Amino acid sequence: MAPMLDKIYTPQDIESKLYNAWEKSGAFEASTHPHTDPKKNFCIMMPPPNVTGNLHMGHALNYTLQDILVRYHRMRGFTTLWQPGTDHAGIATQMIVERQIAAEGKTTRLEMGREKFLERVWAWKEESGGAIVNQQRRLGVTPDWKRQRFTMDKGLSTSVRKIFVEMHKDGLIYRNKRLVNWDPKLLTAVSDLEVDNIDKSGNLWYIKYDLEGTPGQKNTKTITVATTRPETLFGDTGIAVHPEDDRYKDLIGKRALVPFLNRSIPIVADEHSDPEKGTGAVKITPAHDFNDFEVGSRHNLEQITILDETAHLLAECVPQDYAGLDCFAARKKIVSDLESARRIEKVEKTIHAVPHGERSGVILEPRLTDQWFLHADRLAKEALDAAHDGRTKIMPESGLNTYNHWMKNIQPWCISRQLWWGHQIPAWYGPDGEIFVAETESEALDQAKSHYKKDVDLRQETDVLDTWFSSALWPFSTLGWPKNTEDLKKFYPTACLITAGDILFFWVARMMMVGLYVFKDVPFKDVFLHSLVRDSKGQKMSKTKGNVINPLDVMDKYGADALRYTMASFSAPGRDIKYADSLVETNRNFATKLWNAARFLDANGVTFIHDFDPKKVTLDINKWIISEFIDCLEKVEDAVARYRFNDMSSVIYHFAWGAFCDWYIEFSKPILFEGSPEDQQETKETLGWVLGQILHILNPIMPFITEELWQNLAPKKGQLITSAWPLLDDDSAKTSLKDPVSQDRLNWVIDLVTTIRSTRNDVNVPAGAKIPAILVLESQDLKDAAHDLGALICRLARLDSLTLQDNAPQGTGIVQAVLKDTTAYLAISNVIDIDAEKARLLKNLQRTEKEINILEKKLSNKKFTDKAPVEIIATNKKRLEEEESIKSKINIAIKRLT
Repeated sequence: MAPMLDKIYTPQDIESKLYNAWEKSGAFEASTHPHTDPKKNFCIMMPPPNVTGNLHMGHALNYTLQDILVRYHRMRGFTTLWQPGTDHAGIATQMIVERQIAAEGKTTRLEMGREKFLERVWAWKEESGGAIVNQQRRLGVTPDWKRQRFTMDKGLSTSVRKIFVEMHKDGLIYRNKRLVNWDPKLLTAVSDLEVDNIDKSGNLWYIKYDLEGTPGQKNTKTITVATTRPETLFGDTGIAVHPEDDRYKDLIGKRALVPFLNRSIPIVADEHSDPEKGTGAVKITPAHDFNDFEVGSRHNLEQITILDETAHLLAECVPQDYAGLDCFAARKKIVSDLESARRIEKVEKTIHAVPHGERSGVILEPRLTDQWFLHADRLAKEALDAAHDGRTKIMPESGLNTYNHWMKNIQPWCISRQLWWGHQIPAWYGPDGEIFVAETESEALDQAKSHYKKDVDLRQETDVLDTWFSSALWPFSTLGWPKNTEDLKKFYPTACLITAGDILFFWVARMMMVGLYVFKDVPFKDVFLHSLVRDSKGQKMSKTKGNVINPLDVMDKYGADALRYTMASFSAPGRDIKYADSLVETNRNFATKLWNAARFLDANGVTFIHDFDPKKVTLDINKWIISEFIDCLEKVEDAVARYRFNDMSSVIYHFAWGAFCDWYIEFSKPILFEGSPEDQQETKETLGWVLGQILHILNPIMPFITEELWQNLAPKKGQLITSAWPLLDDDSAKTSLKDPVSQDRLNWVIDLVTTIRSTRNDVNVPAGAKIPAILVLESQDLKDAAHDLGALICRLARLDSLTLQDNAPQGTGIVQAVLKDTTAYLAISNVIDIDAEKARLLKNLQRTEKEINILEKKLSNKKFTDKAPVEIIATNKKRLEEEESIKSKINIAIKRLT
């Protein structure tokens, strides 16, 4: 082909052009391509990002891994559907629009009214929401954008109402009073996922409660409880002690009095109380603590709510001078009053987790409210069984352990939220509070008429559903359910799910439960939980720490391919990624290496020959590279099957950079420049064919550079994105292309040349100097290889002669290079002064040993290790390792010269 490649690889020049061409051609669509087998289907659901979101490093990892699978299966002939979409993100979206309204200074949400406010939210969504979709394109992902869904679009809203009604009829959904995480700023319940537990320093107050005395007798005995929240004392309805705590056995069943209220409360035995913590006795406030709620439920304790929705004390539940105080003011006052009443025994400093709203940033309160719940416990067993009987495989195993824990300890799921933006719960209230659940208002009115025997006005529930409720339907609502669509028949259950481990319970487990409920079948066969992307020090990225890395900036600097390759190559299961720009830079260099190799081929007339038959090659080097490629291909396919994206990346890297660029191209140069026309032709065709195969297997990870090179190497073969995978489903062809003899011969050459180069470097032989070598070989096969490939060995190892002998040569000025079954003797006395080199090495050894001694003394000094910062200690340990490595290398070099 005529030279067409630029000298410098600039990803920014090709990425947008190629992506637009792919999308325009229909390459992303779940339809058949020339090599597609209509019987093979592959479907993966994109975890829908929040419509308010922007691309972050976690997305970059998640979408890269999914896109690798999608591109791989598309090339392997599957009808491939990657279902995209966005989530309505109830709280996040509502907060954005409320802030806009407040900034405009016009009105509030409540003043605006529900209908007008929702019109405003929809307008924002159409104008500004979904920016992340364009950012996803920048990464090169290939979902079927024509099927883009939104969790509040018409079809998905129908699905939500349908399943809500069915679950309610089956007794799975109910309305009840229960504790929830309450946000006193947003005035809504929030999910556990939206809670940030932040460690705070505080106090543990030891408070004395009077024991209730026998009527007519003066009460003098007390029981002391320890608490971090004395302000909730007014809601106490019990005190719990451990049933085996001997200190309190005589008090179990007796009663105590709440300070200032003198309300009589029982002392109960419950294993929730830990004898090792505090006094072993804990006050029980069922309406304001999750653990206390469970204890109270077990002992039928009264539930007294003392806080309003804004976390201020209710006048009807507290002494008059506490009414209307917020929690902090109430805490300060009650501590003062308890001290005055001499009821505080002691105070201890403590660190404890305080729940904060992820969105609002304020302290959350456990609050007893009327909410809608789902009996998740009734669905959990089947979902748990499915993860153990082979229907769904959760990887890595640590994820399965977490899944087991959650499912075995599952609680009722609060599915209602006190918001306006979201799926309004399809329930209506009659004049007397009777509830009618229906998919439409007209159906609810019919139910009400049947109930009341007349027409009545109904009021719809104002709460909306938890965002995770609609997300739980994602694997089948997006495929058309409740209609029995062809897509549903073809793609459900889906092949796999790739997601972060931190939403294993909140999303994955719920999809499992709901999918099994609707279809009696799991929503996906495999679940792969990828790790987190952290900063270079291993810390979680956050805006407050200022260590957030924007993937868009990284792609602007290094290109999308380099970022994708980095995400894949470091995605070892169960191990978080410590991100650094240097990692991406290394992989940008890999792309550049491949580009330069293609330019070399381009400059030497190499093209992709359409009818090339790799079985017909005759030269050792060509048989070798084809055999090595088959090994690489098999390892790649195995890695993908096991979701070992890091192994896939590593195998391709070592073959493309090592075997192909570093060795095969060097092997081919003497033939390209000096070989016979027949050998030149065969080698050019092999070079073109192997590069073409590299581009195919690398394409799922690095789609842009591989597509650009392919279209230059094989312009008549169409787009790489829809090309067939190499040797698709032809294991016999793979076996027939392997030539073990050529592999053994050329791999021996590589090992020999590498060892000779290392030895030359150890004893400081000038790089340009050519030296004679004698080989002592232990097998006839190696002697034959040395005879046939001697010229190649001399060229690559910078030897001026290569002689075979049966015994080691005698004399001085010779160093050995040893590998299995081979010893190379290098005559170096004519190119270096051996005595001077020994002296230089010994001087360096002395310096290195002195430095090692200093570092060892420093690191063994307890005063230093106790006082020095962790970073300084780590730096010194690293320096010691480096110096010890240098010492080892110097000793090897001295040994070679001796």
